[in-house]
Amino acid sequence: MDLLLKNKVIIVTGGAKGIGEGIVRVLANEGAIPVIVGRNESDNKKLADEILVEGKEVFQVVAELTNPDECKKAVDAVVAKFNRIDGVVNNAGANDGVGLEKGNYEKFMESLHKNLVHYYLIVHHSLPELIKSKGAIVNISSKTADTGQGNTSAYAASNGGRNALTREWAVELLKYGIRVNAVVVAECYTPLYDKWIKTLPNPEEKLKEITSKIPLGNRMTTAEEIANMVSFLLSERSSHTTGQLIYVDGGYVHLDRALANG
Repeated sequence: MDLLLKNKVIIVTGGAKGIGEGIVRVLANEGAIPVIVGRNESDNKKLADEILVEGKEVFQVVAELTNPDECKKAVDAVVAKFNRIDGVVNNAGANDGVGLEKGNYEKFMESLHKNLVHYYLIVHHSLPELIKSKGAIVNISSKTADTGQGNTSAYAASNGGRNALTREWAVELLKYGIRVNAVVVAECYTPLYDKWIKTLPNPEEKLKEITSKIPLGNRMTTAEEIANMVSFLLSERSSHTTGQLIYVDGGYVHLDRALANG
């Protein structure tokens, strides 16, 4: 299916690695022009160079998204380069383990800036161009908003916020024909996930335990599977879909765990 994304300029925050990288690669393969926005210039350029070598278009902007001023500068850079924005994928963030008992105000607020505030700011600054293009927005979210995880209050709150903003923006932007959806991730193996699992006493055993509880195939979701759904939601092929929280998780959140290993 042609997703009709050719030459569409789409911002992908945190686009250099993990799920973001998967999204950038799929968009480039669909003929879109993904814009990698992230703090690490060498990571941004590494992926951008790989895509350019393949003969596809891509752009990268260095920005520390926890800094509100840099959110605006990033969007301004995209507009200066292309004079348009056709889509935004809010993806950047990390499960940083700021809990209730051992957390504090400063760390909690830092985490909100890392995981939620820039979702608002990137879309806020992109909105004039999205209105012109009747673009689409996809927010990447996490199961932690539904299930909790323990010792991650700030990240769970951020994902609850991401889900709520998805529905709120879908309502506010109806008048412009801008669609807003979220893709909710459960267990997807990324460099950050790998880093986390290796902090545990028996990482291989823990990974096996986790995957055994994922109903569909007893395996992790891949970044490409997330990216395929994101690309579909950005495209006109999903032209009557808005305000949806779509779980690409092999049934992890909603299906009966008794099915595991069944």
